[in-house]
Amino acid sequence: MLKRSAGILIYKKDGDDYKVLLCHMGEPYWQHVDFGAWSLPKGMVAKSDDKIVDAALREFHEEPGFSIAREELSFLGSKKQASYKLVTVFTACREYDATLASSNTFVKEWPKNSGCFCQFPEMDRAEWFTFSEA
Repeated sequence: MLKRSAGILIYKKDGDDYKVLLCHMGEPYWQHVDFGAWSLPKGMVAKSDDKIVDAALREFHEEPGFSIAREELSFLGSKKQASYKLVTVFTACREYDATLASSNTFVKEWPKNSGCFCQFPEMDRAEWFTFSEA
């Protein structure tokens, strides 16, 4: 069965350029990694009867800790990834102070097979990037 994921890509006009808000993954694997560790706030659609837009709004609130009204969102598109996951993305033009991003946390055994369980943020920071940087 195809897994579904949903997220929101926030953009803003910055002078003559556009920027997008991306989040850095907070898992311990990504602590010292920059390349490939940034993504739009997104997550799994929990149940088959969940509305995709509701999952995107939930993840946007959980990961960077920001909220946005459903009415501000526009459907951007869906893309099937190599991992057989269908990612659906919504977009909106909005200004957020990326330094105020604050993520929810999860518990993970770390180091793997150690029997020690630690709490980690889903994302550890957010930043604005130009399209070429992103």
